[in-house]
Amino acid sequence: MRIAILLSAGRHAVSGRPAPVSVELQAIRLARELIRQMAGEVDGNAAGDITGFHAGPDAGPLKDALGHGLPRLIQLSIGAQDDPLPSLAAALGAERFDLVLAGRSGQGGEDAGLLPYALARTLGLPIVADACALAAGPQHGTVSLEQALPRGARRRLTLRLPALVTVHPAAPAPLPFAFAAMRRGMLETREGVPAPRAAGEVEERAYRARPKLIAKSAAGASATERLKAATEAASSGGRLIVDPAPEDAARAILAHLRQIGVLRD
Repeated sequence: MRIAILLSAGRHAVSGRPAPVSVELQAIRLARELIRQMAGEVDGNAAGDITGFHAGPDAGPLKDALGHGLPRLIQLSIGAQDDPLPSLAAALGAERFDLVLAGRSGQGGEDAGLLPYALARTLGLPIVADACALAAGPQHGTVSLEQALPRGARRRLTLRLPALVTVHPAAPAPLPFAFAAMRRGMLETREGVPAPRAAGEVEERAYRARPKLIAKSAAGASATERLKAATEAASSGGRLIVDPAPEDAARAILAHLRQIGVLRD
């Protein structure tokens, strides 16, 4: 199995210095574990089938990704203001990958999170968002994944390859950094596809709180029912307990988890 991982030029959330994006390092770990499971490897030698791709003017701190288990990194050299989509689409289209992994969004740049979806549309691949676990599928050419849903819920899916999957922060933590692994890793530089971004008019406004939407069930209802629907939307259906005993608090938490479907009865 051949896996490609998309890497972006991120910045540390506290210091602001250039640094790899944590969720993309988590994607490297998921890819290594999937390769090891499907190939029946124990020592992880099959990780050579994993390749990282970065489109930008410089690989910079992304070399650290080699120390977190990425055996090979390909930098597609483009300008700082160029669109990375054509370069990534050309590179991935020229080689045949079974699975493409990406983070939910970048960190420290133009973090819209739309690049994986635009890339999947360009390559004609199905896309699944927010995977937190990967495993070999029940049939050849498939992969099983666990999708993270709101409120801690999980959903298991079987995906036919090739496909593109974005990784959720709830995935296992990145592998520890190893300087020797970074020295062994391969860094290759290729020419990308120059594609200046279209200059669109963007208007910046100060943030303002948006009004909460009333439930559709309250449409056309009386004023009392609409007020009740708006109040329930704002309170999210929780229950307030003031200074409870530990046993009562534990029972309330378990009851809420069962109500939202995280725990089974």
